[in-house]
Amino acid sequence: MRKLQIQKPGRYVGGESGSIVKNKEAVNIRFAFCFPDTYEIGMSHLGMKILYGLYNSIPDVWCERCFAPWADMEQEMRSRGIPLYGLESGEPVKDFDFIGFTLQYELSYSNVLNMLELAGLPLLAAERGDTAPIVICGGPCTCNPEPLADFIDLFVLGEAEEVSLELFDLYRTHKNSGFNKAEFLKMAAQINGIYVPSLYNVEYNEDCTIKAVTAHSGAPERPSKRIVKDLNKAYYPDEFVVPFLDIVHDRAVAEVFRGCSRGCRFCQAGFIYRPVREKSPEVVNAQSKSLCDSTGYDEVSLASLSTSDYTQIQPLLNSMLEWSETEKVSISLPSLRVDGFSEELMEKLKKVRKSGLTFAPEAGTQRLRDAINKNVSEEELVKTCTTAFSGGWQGVKLYFMIGLPTETTEDVAGIAELGQKIVNLYYANPSKAKGRGVTVTLSASSFVPKPFTPFQWEPQDTMEQLEAKQRLLIESVRTKKINVNYHDSKTSFLEAVFARGDRRLGRILLLAHQKGAKFDGWSDYFKLSLWLEAFNEAGISPEFYANRRRSVDEILPWEHLDYGISKSFLVRELERTYKNQTTANCREKCAACGANVFVGGVCNGSN
Repeated sequence: MRKLQIQKPGRYVGGESGSIVKNKEAVNIRFAFCFPDTYEIGMSHLGMKILYGLYNSIPDVWCERCFAPWADMEQEMRSRGIPLYGLESGEPVKDFDFIGFTLQYELSYSNVLNMLELAGLPLLAAERGDTAPIVICGGPCTCNPEPLADFIDLFVLGEAEEVSLELFDLYRTHKNSGFNKAEFLKMAAQINGIYVPSLYNVEYNEDCTIKAVTAHSGAPERPSKRIVKDLNKAYYPDEFVVPFLDIVHDRAVAEVFRGCSRGCRFCQAGFIYRPVREKSPEVVNAQSKSLCDSTGYDEVSLASLSTSDYTQIQPLLNSMLEWSETEKVSISLPSLRVDGFSEELMEKLKKVRKSGLTFAPEAGTQRLRDAINKNVSEEELVKTCTTAFSGGWQGVKLYFMIGLPTETTEDVAGIAELGQKIVNLYYANPSKAKGRGVTVTLSASSFVPKPFTPFQWEPQDTMEQLEAKQRLLIESVRTKKINVNYHDSKTSFLEAVFARGDRRLGRILLLAHQKGAKFDGWSDYFKLSLWLEAFNEAGISPEFYANRRRSVDEILPWEHLDYGISKSFLVRELERTYKNQTTANCREKCAACGANVFVGGVCNGSN
């Protein structure tokens, strides 16, 4: 018999420390948590760790993990008739009660279809009967679930911890009384935070814009997202599955808060995760210690959208240093703000990490930073880098975007000029490390307009425009001390198409899948020509979604969903963009975005 020719078998065998195996005869609900990318990426995802632990803490629920197989494994599975299976039991996921996908980025959609096919299930939700698993999706991309509406039974809007338990309760009742999928979905739609796309009809105008979205069968007219209000009381795992092979983020992770109060106008996460909710430093410290003890990890990362914005960062680091230094555990703060890097914080970081520092000015000029509401000045960046260089750091990585609304060539060249100022600053600093040079990395991603942001109406630059700006950036660099990298404009284009897409894109997904589309976030696999063929065959223009400016009066594909951010607020923010006007941090002054409906009163980020 021919041996399996698999490069990384550790991706597919299960049995890791911390994995949970139950007696399938003793459980009532089996849930396959599917991550539509490789094991190394999926095992680094905090949301999967939380929900895996939460679901398995319920006696009659067994949650297993499943990841997209790489080409070598997929070939073996197809040739040998091996269906997609859960890592814990090795049994086909088509026999489970739920198949759940987390949608972290739009370029994973083709993998969702490929995994459903590998599972041996019909791709279209309408063709899956009462005996098939309920296919459910969550994650940030569900704020516009419409491109996947034909394939998915229901979507979780917002945070899944509480919604999932209510959904399981409903499923038990239906399963015990004889399961009827259609009736189950109608009742599931009544759970706050659940969206069932089959219960909504979409009408289009002659110009292909949306005319109306209408609920039927008793579904709510405007489904709303769910949040966990009190993170101190929310479930958090006291152990992680420890992988056999290296993963992208192979360390313990402690969540310090959710949401962001900054209001950067391009940032979807900063709006859809509102309002800010913090954990107490006592809870974060205890969870960090517990995870390091149970897993053996010697590094813990403090996770949030902007960790230096955590109001209790100093007392938290003080308490963590009491045990981390003794136990040789390093502490990582992966998300720092330019204006949140103080000398006191630097002294703490010198004790816990010695890697390079990363900041995100996002734009090369102050005018554009004001327009996108970054609320970071060049003076603050200079001060921060001076502090870092005096403290012994030699490497700084700066994140930028190109193609932002109102951007000019001066703004693009300004990225290189800002990098040069940081290089000059290092060599002018008398307190810099002796005999060592500086490395400044400029990383430029391409702007992608996203739902529920003030820029959701803005066009994306064409691929040709983005590539011209990338060349300008490289040509503007005058020293080898600066490294430049940037994202492929082709993948950014497809991301924009699906970020703002409607249900008509379901046909495109199906055609592209049939042509072999998968792992579109990987350069090894991504083929824009394949996607353009699908668009051409369907008679649909991708530019209609990516490169078209919308009127604020147009009905957007996701407008019938409620994420707590009012349209009037987003319009006001868009108008302020073109006046180069900033809006204050939510902690300083409420901008009346609407997110306070979830907590009552003014949401200032404190419990």
